[in-house]
Amino acid sequence: MPTRRRLLESLGGAALPILTLPILAQPAPAACSEGAQPAWPRLAMTEGKALPASNVTQRMSPEILAELAPTGVLRAGINLGNFLLVTGRSSSGDPEGVSPGMARAIADRLGVPVRYVPYARPGELADAVGANAWDIGLIGAEPQRAEKIAFTAAYAEIEATYLVPAGSPIATLAEVDRAGVRIAVTARSAYDLWLERNIGHASLVRSDSLDGAFQRFVDEGMEALAGLRPRLLTEAAALPGSRILDGRFTAVQQAIGTARGNTAGAAFLRGFVEEAKASGLVARLIERHQVRGLTVAPAADTTMS
Repeated sequence: MPTRRRLLESLGGAALPILTLPILAQPAPAACSEGAQPAWPRLAMTEGKALPASNVTQRMSPEILAELAPTGVLRAGINLGNFLLVTGRSSSGDPEGVSPGMARAIADRLGVPVRYVPYARPGELADAVGANAWDIGLIGAEPQRAEKIAFTAAYAEIEATYLVPAGSPIATLAEVDRAGVRIAVTARSAYDLWLERNIGHASLVRSDSLDGAFQRFVDEGMEALAGLRPRLLTEAAALPGSRILDGRFTAVQQAIGTARGNTAGAAFLRGFVEEAKASGLVARLIERHQVRGLTVAPAADTTMS
C-alpha cells in the first residue's frame, strides 16, 4: 500500500489536508447487484478541494458513473431548509455545511466535479427525483420518499421533540398525542412525515416554513410545536416559561439517496456512507462547521436483509 507521502508526490505534491481513506489497488467491478457492496477504488479526499483525479474516472465502474454522473458532473440536491446541514455560503454562492461537504466528497471519489442543486424545502427536493434535476439528494430518509428514492443508511441524526408553552400541563411526549391537542409543524419535513404516520389523536397544523410554524404556534395558542431540538432551543429562548419535553419522538435520519433505478449507484452510496462514518469524515465535517445537535449515525445493521 502506498504511503501518504508517495501518494501526494504522485498527485503533483500538493500539500492538502488528507482525510484518512486508504487507497486500494484493485479495479472496481463493472456492475453491482442489488444489496452488494462494490469494490470501488478508495481515494484520498480533501475537505473543500478535490485532489487531482486523472486516473480515478478510468478505474471507477462505468455503470456507477453512468448512474451518478451521467452529465459528467455530480448534481447534488441540497435542502437549504435544514440549518444544521447547510450553515452558510461560499464566496461563489455555493451552499456550505455538512451535507454539501458530503456531496463534494462523493464527487471526489467518483473523480468528477460537483454541482449543487439547491431546494428551499426537503419536499421539493424529493418531488424532483423523476425530473432529471439531481443525481443524488441529501435529505431525511422517510418511507414516503423511499418509494421513489433509494436511500443509504443515515450518516447523521437529529433529535425531534416538542416545545410546549408556559403553564402547559403536558409533561411527557406521550401526553401530546391526545384529542384536542394541536401540534404546529413544518409541512413535509421529515418529522412531519413521521408524525403523519404515528399521531392518532392530536391534530397536525402545518405551515410552509419553520418561522411560519413557530408564529402560528404563538399566535394561535397551540398546545405543542414539533421541531428539531437545536431549533427548539432557540424558540424556547424567545418564549419565557416555555419548555422542551425530555426525550425524542423520532430522530431524523439524514441520508443520501438516488433514483430507485440506479442499482449500482445506490450500492456505491451505501458503502461510501458507511466508510464516511467509520473513517471519521462525518465527524470532521460536523466539527469543521461547528454544528450542535447533529450526531454521527451508528453503523448500518448489515445482518438485516
